[in-house]
Amino acid sequence: MGLKMAWQFWIDRGGTFTDIVARDPQGGLSTKKLLSENPERYQDAAIAGIREFLGLDASAPIPPGAIASVKMGTTVATNALLERKGARTLLIVNKGFADLLRIGTQARPRLFDLDIRLPSMLYARVAELPGRVSVNGEVIEQPDDATALALLMEARQQGFEAVAIALIHAWKYPALEERLGRLAAQAGFGQISLSHIASPLLRLVPRADTTVADAYLSPVLGRYIRQFSSGLSSGGQAPALYFMQSHGGLARATAFTGKDAILSGPAGGIVGAVRTAAGAGFDKIIGFDMGGTSTDVALYDGAFQRTLETELAGVRLRAPMLAINTVAAGGGSILSFDGARLRVGPESAGANPGPACYRKGGPLTVTDANLLLGKILPAHFPAIFGPNGDQPLDAEIGRQKFTSLAEEVTQATGTAQTPARLAEGFLAIANANMAQAIRQISIQKGLNPADFTLVCFGGAGGQHACAVADELGMERVFLHPLAGVLSAYGIGLSDLLVMREQGAETPFTPEAMDQLAAIEAKLAQEAETALRAQNPGAAVSHATTILLRYAGTDSALPIKLSNFNEMEQKFTEDHQRLFGFATPGRPLIADTVLVEATAPGEPLAEPAIPARALPQPLATSQLVSGGKAHKAPVYNRAALGAGAQITGPAILQEAISTIIVEPGWRADITAHNHCILHRIAPRENAAIADATKPGPVLLELFANLFMAVAEQAGAVLRNTAQSVNIKE
Repeated sequence: MGLKMAWQFWIDRGGTFTDIVARDPQGGLSTKKLLSENPERYQDAAIAGIREFLGLDASAPIPPGAIASVKMGTTVATNALLERKGARTLLIVNKGFADLLRIGTQARPRLFDLDIRLPSMLYARVAELPGRVSVNGEVIEQPDDATALALLMEARQQGFEAVAIALIHAWKYPALEERLGRLAAQAGFGQISLSHIASPLLRLVPRADTTVADAYLSPVLGRYIRQFSSGLSSGGQAPALYFMQSHGGLARATAFTGKDAILSGPAGGIVGAVRTAAGAGFDKIIGFDMGGTSTDVALYDGAFQRTLETELAGVRLRAPMLAINTVAAGGGSILSFDGARLRVGPESAGANPGPACYRKGGPLTVTDANLLLGKILPAHFPAIFGPNGDQPLDAEIGRQKFTSLAEEVTQATGTAQTPARLAEGFLAIANANMAQAIRQISIQKGLNPADFTLVCFGGAGGQHACAVADELGMERVFLHPLAGVLSAYGIGLSDLLVMREQGAETPFTPEAMDQLAAIEAKLAQEAETALRAQNPGAAVSHATTILLRYAGTDSALPIKLSNFNEMEQKFTEDHQRLFGFATPGRPLIADTVLVEATAPGEPLAEPAIPARALPQPLATSQLVSGGKAHKAPVYNRAALGAGAQITGPAILQEAISTIIVEPGWRADITAHNHCILHRIAPRENAAIADATKPGPVLLELFANLFMAVAEQAGAVLRNTAQSVNIKE
């Protein structure tokens, strides 16, 4: 079976569900959604799903050549970081800098906490070694190879698996790091992370942090890749295996490293949202990916928005990543009452035990609220729940728990609550939390979300699409037919991408353009060579961005490399829009040169569908929205033809998700089977309009609103301030 006549699998392994999109040998697409954790049935959800598609049982070998390629996004590195289950890592620094990362930047993210709890360090031991260069590259302290080798061999004998080496000025003068790297290899270390490779930029603290994270996570990632690859191998041969990177491009498994794996799954969703929305004619979008554990949002305004610095689980990482904002609100977010306010998350029920309706003794969650309100229909949901994974959703347990909680809230607050009203209140809070995450990536960057199309996806996204759009004043929502598994689909459509960056730290003047061009040429050659090594014969192109900032500030903006005057003008315009001021003529600094080498991924091929008469509803459901019960027709999404229009309230049932067309909205089906929701009536805020006195829902909503105002004010102050102390 040749590669063109073999299966392709595109997989997103999330915290709750593993989504699989399979392309069969004839080019047809099919999907599967499995619980990520189901030890009673399988060890690895992705392997189990692939075997199901191929019609194989757990013991049957995979036929040679049956699989052409597997493209995957995984939470393995993220989970290892969150749970502190990475490799035992040794950090090597210059003399006198052992406490460098513990001291960190001295930033206080929770300014008013009296009990400061510092995150644990990723490294198990830090060692200081002689050897240092000056800011000009002159050796001012000679290294001692014998001492270094003895220390490294001792650490290896003690069970250290990885070593991270971060020395002063190594971003520009890497010779000492390279020397220690060779000694570490001689001592037997398999994972050696050097800071001038992991993050070749000025500022030692973020460079060292990134290097430690890379050393800490890469061995865990490597073990998973080997295990996964062996599960796919047949006759000693494994298919081509690619992994999604945090910056939005694929890499061969052999080139996939820890520092590039943190946003592996969410990045695929954003790429899928951009590619499919572009096919429908939308080039300004906000991606809204609501899964079981969390919701990821990102903005696309003609180009992917990336950040060079991010923080996760107390670890600062400086590596190119898609600018994705994550909020702990998903279908599995736990609903609770603290005696005065209703709370949604941040804790999640996960896949095991999952929501109460999963029949494994789980707590009340957002999914249970949607089930109670008629927004999820058990009869149209797959029977994959319960201890044996063969039972339907249980609506009754959620009803009992909401009834009990409503009595508790009524007694504690004096405000009468019914189960349905309580469930709607929880959903209003969840929607407000998710809308606030979108404000942080749009309004705080000088962009109005109402000017964008909301591209909604993820297993739970369609249930909340209209409500979240209403929160933001957005009047159009785009849902792809594979919205329920769009992260997996996006991983399959992604380009292969290698990014290279290098600090420049030079005044931005007409004379500096030759220096920047020289750096670009070097990085472009490195990136294109690395990409062709992964994919021989690929058609490779590259694009270059320069990060510019005003001298004396640290807020750099990405500007495409062109000519001096165009770049200076673009920087002034972007600075005015983002920060509210610009100072033409003020000296600029070229901070960093960033090169992206790409090889095209799979083309987007979406066949047209015929027009059909609107089918009869499958059923009629009682849907509660805005405090009122509505009779909502339930349509089979797959039976709708081009040109179909359905006015809400209505439910569109898909194999892998559910779309709720709220009252005041209309669903239009396009010729390419896209579902576009339009608001057709003025919005009403029933949660506030119907309130006669403060209750637990309003208390939480207004607490969140006040906090949002404070956060936005803080963002403006941080953006406009020139003082580093105020910024941090």
